[in-house]
Amino acid sequence: MTSIKSAKPVKLAKHLVLTGIAITGALALAGCGSSNVSGSSGSSLPELSVGASYMPQPVSTDMAAGFLTITNKGGTKDELTSVTSDSAGEITMHETNGGAMEQVSSFEVPAHGQLVFKSGGNHLMFEKLKRRPAQGDTITLKLKFAESGPLTVEMPVKSATYNPSTGH
Repeated sequence: MTSIKSAKPVKLAKHLVLTGIAITGALALAGCGSSNVSGSSGSSLPELSVGASYMPQPVSTDMAAGFLTITNKGGTKDELTSVTSDSAGEITMHETNGGAMEQVSSFEVPAHGQLVFKSGGNHLMFEKLKRRPAQGDTITLKLKFAESGPLTVEMPVKSATYNPSTGH
């Protein structure tokens, strides 16, 4: 009879341990899933948005510059790899160092940071324009990233002397 009495507590303890493991595993998976899927600012994934975009009305009929700010509220950096638009044959990315403009193939968008394209610094060059954009027009861009999906941006064309309050 002693063996029958001792078998029940062992079976019950084994059941409680397995249940505890299952609950712990479910909670761990739920916790991981919520931070990556929710897109909250605590996310470990890149969380990109674009603001303050504009194109000064170009003086040239085939070339223009573009400026914007890409903000990453996520915990992982991303990389802008290309920009396209139906309004231009090609859009290239440039950085300015010591007054010299240099074309680059990508730009890092830091975690919890910004990538700023501004006059005299990083900027976009619209080449082989299909038509000269006029003040009041809007140019549609597609930004492509290494990690995140593409972003579509509506870039307004401003006066050639436009000076944004954002400083870029």
